[in-house]
Amino acid sequence: MRFIQILTNQRFARSAAKLMKFVCYFVICFLLLCTALAFMGRQTFFLHTGKGSFEHAIYAEKNHGSYSRGMTVQTGDDIHVWTNENGNIDFTIQLALCIIYAMQTVPMIFAFWFLSRVFSSIQKGQIFTEQNSFSLLYYGLIQFSVAVFVPLIKLLICWIASLASSSQISISTGQATINMLIPSISFMVAAYIIHYGVHLQDEVDHTL
Repeated sequence: MRFIQILTNQRFARSAAKLMKFVCYFVICFLLLCTALAFMGRQTFFLHTGKGSFEHAIYAEKNHGSYSRGMTVQTGDDIHVWTNENGNIDFTIQLALCIIYAMQTVPMIFAFWFLSRVFSSIQKGQIFTEQNSFSLLYYGLIQFSVAVFVPLIKLLICWIASLASSSQISISTGQATINMLIPSISFMVAAYIIHYGVHLQDEVDHTL
């Protein structure tokens, strides 16, 4: 019981909120770096060529059998790419890979920015505010969109890219949908609770 009281102490909560705010900033910077690496051709996928198949290949290399690739990123999806008759990956497929990665990271950059605003308010002792309510709601909505709609958009991008290119790309996605869906709904519920608390407090203040 004493441990619970320590965790719910206002001083501890403000310190924890300050730490989590910087964690959010760190995650945002990390996602920006990963997105930049993806556009530099450092995103890994399963490559199929006339000379064989290569796991964890990237299009910013000529020797796909090399294991000294340095920093690489991946979406967590199962992506397969087939080269054209010349053994190359078309620019359309390269662009599709970049867009697929950005579709996953860019929304989360905004999501963590909204979350950092919540932690910033808590650090200042501002708990039941409209800003916190809307920030949590936006975070939950972005998470929900990434979980539900982004996998469908990724499939559409691969289909269009394969139609417009002599190379081919396929993706198996949506593995993290459930893991993201439940927390996103929880954040939206939390946003409603704070929003309700704000208006309830306003009614009390006006009554008094």
